Amino acid sequence: MARKRYDDDVPTEHHERWLISYADLITLLFAFFVVMYAISIVNEGKYQVLSDALGDAFGGRGAATKVNTNVEPVLPLSHIINRRRNEAARREQEKMGVMARELSATLLPLVKSGQVRVIQNARGISVEINASILFPQGEAVLDGEGQVILAQVAGLLKNDSHRIEVEGHTDDLPIANPLYPSNWELSTARASSVVRLFAANGVPEVRLSAIGFAATRPVAPNTDEAGKARNRRVAVMILAALPETGGNILP
Repeated sequence: MARKRYDDDVPTEHHERWLISYADLITLLFAFFVVMYAISIVNEGKYQVLSDALGDAFGGRGAATKVNTNVEPVLPLSHIINRRRNEAARREQEKMGVMARELSATLLPLVKSGQVRVIQNARGISVEINASILFPQGEAVLDGEGQVILAQVAGLLKNDSHRIEVEGHTDDLPIANPLYPSNWELSTARASSVVRLFAANGVPEVRLSAIGFAATRPVAPNTDEAGKARNRRVAVMILAALPETGGNILP
């Protein structure tokens, strides 16, 4: 009986297994260069075709994601803050514009006669009222007509939330009596009288302040009676809200 050779049990070694790894490497290199070529020529249609083809070859459709060309750019924080401030300022100006129109309509006869001026500016709304229709000359006690006029203004302002500054102004003629040693006391007393009437007609006191400017802020020359009459006035200033802080608005 022939003796079995020992080498017959040793499995035959396959020397061509490296071809499999080599073929995989060549395939990957080919795919890489195809992708690089496709990226060098920006064409969304070709990119999508390539994306679908590679998706089929490497694990199913949809493996590559289509580039979204409609994505909005990310804005810096400062730009977003400024845009919000501008939008808040725009809304505030619109709100103040509505209030200015309501005040003008309420005081229309006096606006037409020139005794009242409703002015909207960057600070807010200024309602300038000639002192002659509010107070007797040289006094700070409101007369009947003045109380009626200011009560109408208070009716529009009491349900609002803006701060209100009442300014008293005089002409440059000096005054000296036991009640008012100078125009400073007279202008401040007149502003305080208006503030008290507003409070009595429902405007919250926390929103009110009274300021006397005497003759330091004329709006017309004090060279004739018309100019002096223009400068003797009370200005009700409704302050606009500040977009940065929400200032001049109370809850």
